Amino acid sequence: MTEPPRRCIAAANDDEVRVDGSEKRLVSTLPLSKSNEPTRRELSLAEVLMSHRGQVLSREQLLSHVWGYDFDPGSNVVDVYVGYLRRKLGAGLVTTVRGLGYRVD
Repeated sequence: MTEPPRRCIAAANDDEVRVDGSEKRLVSTLPLSKSNEPTRRELSLAEVLMSHRGQVLSREQLLSHVWGYDFDPGSNVVDVYVGYLRRKLGAGLVTTVRGLGYRVD
């Protein structure tokens, strides 16, 4: 059986983080402890950002793709989860584009 393709989330030097699409888990050369592994929601957010590499995605788009509901102008859930990803996978993973949204390069 062939292994499903793995998409790269981020790479810096020799460190790399990938999503294994078949098992919905991270494969990483970065040290990830059990307590530091991304949750399913964080993994979904990373997958959406990664599948649109180089594109800026608005909070509304991310809410729709990851959480499946319309944008609540008072919600900061996307910001919070981007922060979780940055703490777990590195600050350089997701770039904030002020006034527009987030991007993975």
